[in-house]
Amino acid sequence: MAGVRVVADSACDLPSSLAEAHGIEIVPLDVRLGEWGPEEMKLVGPAEFWRRCAMSEALPETSSPSPGAFAESFTRAADQGCPSVVCLTLSAGLSGTYQAARAGAEEVRGRIDVRVVDTRTVSVGEAMVVLETARVAAATCDLDLAEAAARAVVPNVQVFCTLDTMDNVRKGGRIGAARAFLGSLLSIKPILEICDGVVRGESRQRTRARSLQYLVEVVKRAGKLEALAVAHAAAEDLELFLDMLAGVFPREDTLVNYLGPVIGTHGGPGCLGVAYLRAGAA
Repeated sequence: MAGVRVVADSACDLPSSLAEAHGIEIVPLDVRLGEWGPEEMKLVGPAEFWRRCAMSEALPETSSPSPGAFAESFTRAADQGCPSVVCLTLSAGLSGTYQAARAGAEEVRGRIDVRVVDTRTVSVGEAMVVLETARVAAATCDLDLAEAAARAVVPNVQVFCTLDTMDNVRKGGRIGAARAFLGSLLSIKPILEICDGVVRGESRQRTRARSLQYLVEVVKRAGKLEALAVAHAAAEDLELFLDMLAGVFPREDTLVNYLGPVIGTHGGPGCLGVAYLRAGAA
């Protein structure tokens, strides 16, 4: 019989190769970009998404999956012999996805046991929670232990990012308390963090170079790390940033992926994010 299935939403920006390797099923959020609707955009990879963004004057739009999309995923797991599912979602403070997953779990109640966990983070920070949950699920085949692993990691993952442009976040970003922080900025490069499940302004840096150095210092101050990940919105200085981080954490062990449409919609082109998990927290 198959073991505990791990399901996540596409806001985790987990590379498809890792999702496949760990048997993680991804439920996509809907993305619309101008004339390209959700069904077409589901077939578009992150690199192509950013290429199309550069071609379009339209601001991308996103929406949560329906409860039915989650219910279909949970039912598929049951049909494949899985006794249970742990479902990880991006922060409920940023999206209705968590509530949709909870509703989807109710639809399959009695068919398969589903535990839904709010990761209270986004992008590769969420991916860290997903990967640790999948590791424990595979090692133990125990639903309680897999859920407990997810909940234990959640408070120990930190996510920071810097924006290269504020056009997207001003027009439609879900920035919550960071709105006032960003509203008065001109050429200043803001540093944002995910705190208590929402986006908040962390600091202001005068240049892009200083913003990248500041992120490196944030990672250094975190101490010994279990994992490090970087997400980018087709940032031209990605390699430079990775070289800067290599002195803090081995580059070959750093997870690197595009910032996908869900979070990239609000971060905008050039956005660079870093997430870390402190050693001993997993």
